[in-house]
Order: sequence, then structure tokens, then C-alpha cells
Amino acid sequence: MTATHPWSRYVAIGDSFTEGIGDPEPSSPGGSRGWADRVAEVLAEATNDFAYANLAVRGRLLQQIVDQQVEPALELRPDLISISAGGNDILRPGSDPDEVADRLERAVARLRTYGATLVLFASPDVGMTPVLSRVRSKVAIYNENIRAVASRNDAVVVDLWAMRQLRDPRMWAPDRLHFSALGHHTIAREVLATLNVPNELEPYSPEPMHPISWRQARVEDIGWAREYLVPWVIRRIRHQSSGDHVEPKRPLAGRVRE
Repeated sequence: MTATHPWSRYVAIGDSFTEGIGDPEPSSPGGSRGWADRVAEVLAEATNDFAYANLAVRGRLLQQIVDQQVEPALELRPDLISISAGGNDILRPGSDPDEVADRLERAVARLRTYGATLVLFASPDVGMTPVLSRVRSKVAIYNENIRAVASRNDAVVVDLWAMRQLRDPRMWAPDRLHFSALGHHTIAREVLATLNVPNELEPYSPEPMHPISWRQARVEDIGWAREYLVPWVIRRIRHQSSGDHVEPKRPLAGRVRE
């Protein structure tokens, strides 16, 4: 199936979600693949001169994305842009989802300057995720704002909140904060469907999960907290980021596969 579409230059901006963290691939730039790379691979099937750049960096807050990625993205003159930003802000205590959305809208208006198709994301439902479940109401408010921002700025929204399949634990990486390879694959299919681009990415047909005992679940939770949660909290206390000293994996618009 040929992926017919009108775009020839795609630029993705954002944080770890767009960088592809949770979907390790040693042969990919930066060592991660992710949904954006998968989408670009499908889009590239339709034209020999398709170009793709990914400026996203893990751990970035919204203002950092605005300051470091918006203008470089526009300089690449894309006709398709995706932006997922603000999620790291929402996780921070005291953050206001309305204020974050106001800043996002200013970035969205700037990204629309040259008429590119713009893709936004409503965040997934984190109600079943440890720690993140505490900010579920803020995420829901932010999502409503994102839908309004998209409507006012003629953008499209990939609604991850509505994707019930993302509630499957197998969609998530071991850190329970990022998506697994399967999760990124599933999101890539949703992005392409939102853009009305035909593709041959296989849908997910899960096998039934075997139930685990309460004791086993608690052991797994303790192991997860020790390996992932504690380092995450320590970084927040020290005002450090997982993206410190990390550069964009695809800073220039080029061929998806060399």
C-alpha cells in the first residue's frame, strides 16, 4: 500500500515522547526510534525526496521547547509539524494547566506562520499509572485546553486519552513513564489515521494477560520505585534533567533512511 499524502518535509518537536524514549533501537540516530520515526518512515514511502527532522529532547519543559526548537523547526521550512509539549510542566507541583496551555498556544500560532499542517497531542489517561495518577485531573484539563487550541489554530489532535489500548501495561516501558516499542508503534498508527494516511502497520492484537498475585505486584512496584522513581525524584530535587547535555537526534531535515 502506497502512503499517499501531500507532505514532503516533516519536523517533530517536543520532549521524550517525541524523541522516542522507551523504544530503544541502536541503529536509529540517538539510539531510540519512537512513533515519530515510524510515522516518517511511512510518509517517506510516497515520495523520493521526503525529508524528516526530529528536534525533540527528553526532559524538556514547554518554555525550553519554545526557546530551543520552534524557530529551528521553522527554519527547516516544513509543511508538516508535530508538537507535543507541556507534559513535563503539568507533572510539576503547583503548575497551572490553563497557564501552560496559554503558552503552548503562542507557540502553536508561531508554528502556523508558514501554513504547515500542525499536529498536537492530547495526553494519555494516566489514571492507572503509579505517581502520574495523582495529576490525572490536571492532565484532563490540559487536554481540553489542547483541543481548544487546535480548534482555534486549525490544527489536528491525536487523542491519546481516547486510546483505550494504551491502558495495557505492555504499551509502557519498564519505567512506567514512557511508552514501549509496542506503545510507540500503536501511537504511530493513530497519528497516521488522524492524518488520513493509509499504511500497513499491523494493529495490536493482544494475548490475554495472566493475572499476578497481590504479593508479586507489590514486589514489582518496590523494584520499580527503587530503579526508576527514586532517581526521577532526586533529579527533580537537584533541578537536573534526563536531557541535560543531550542534543536533538535529527537536527537537520534529511532522508529517513540513508
